[in-house]
Amino acid sequence: MAAKMKRIGVLTSGGDAPGMNAAVRAVVRTAYAYGLECVGIRRGWQGLITSDFTMMTRESVGHILSRGGTMLYTARSAEFMTEEGRMKAVATCKMLGIDGIVAIGGDGTFRGALELSRLGVPVVGVPATIDNDLGCTNYTIGFDTACNTAIDCIDRLRDTMQSHERCSVVEVMGRNAGFLALYVGIAVGATAVLVPEHELDFQKDVVEVIQASRLAGNTHFMIVVAEGAGSAVDIGKRIREAIGIDPRVTVLGHIQRGGSPNARDRETATRMGYYAVKAFAEGRGNCIIGTQEGGIVEIPIEEALTMRRHLQMDRYRIMEAMQVGGTLNRLDSFEQ
Repeated sequence: MAAKMKRIGVLTSGGDAPGMNAAVRAVVRTAYAYGLECVGIRRGWQGLITSDFTMMTRESVGHILSRGGTMLYTARSAEFMTEEGRMKAVATCKMLGIDGIVAIGGDGTFRGALELSRLGVPVVGVPATIDNDLGCTNYTIGFDTACNTAIDCIDRLRDTMQSHERCSVVEVMGRNAGFLALYVGIAVGATAVLVPEHELDFQKDVVEVIQASRLAGNTHFMIVVAEGAGSAVDIGKRIREAIGIDPRVTVLGHIQRGGSPNARDRETATRMGYYAVKAFAEGRGNCIIGTQEGGIVEIPIEEALTMRRHLQMDRYRIMEAMQVGGTLNRLDSFEQ
């Protein structure tokens, strides 16, 4: 990166997250503020292979701050995982005169960024995933909006569950991590929260919790399940067989990814996008922009990908203490 940059690219990859557009906007406008041109790469790493691009201007991102999704589209690319695919991506960068790439996404996006950087194309990563599961940053773009979307849906479900005295099993996203499920579960006062980090003991984690709640006088129950902890449909069937109540199952699915980003995600995305371009403008690259203790940090990509984030045990204990008849003695097998 000894030569001064003249043109950078920006792409979004992997699962979309509210606030990605805000990050794209920040990258484009900061680039022009530093005297750099900016190329938008459509459809993530695949677009870099197929030369699917658009020239970006300050005006082209003037309307996207409040929009969900990503104006650059997103995709997962099996071809980019091959050496041949990555060489095509490098060729596209050379053809378009792209000196560096800002890659907005999660763990898979950053692994692709690492491989590209090893081929001589500098990359700066901006973390955006509703799972909030990256060890290199305290916060990822999209998490807060996704949580609020899930909370709003569950609050509405609770109204009808109370009216009909029923059990509701709600499945939220989180294939490998339970951060979203736990955060939402605390916020809605869930009867139980099931996360992939904790091996399910159905009798203790579900049956006994519901029974304790019923003995305390409750007639409606809310079970929040991260998708990686098990199928909500299966959990509902097991509740019916074990207790004899008839649960209603709701899978929120991709509704959690949509919607206008909230204030936190717009502001965080803007800051991260700004600092990503600033790193390039000051001669740095091959790093991930993260937040730690409220500030922005730069972490080398290789180091960032080795960092792991564990589920916050204090939050899990708080959730259990809030349960009717809750006990803090069920976590012995769950300590990190």
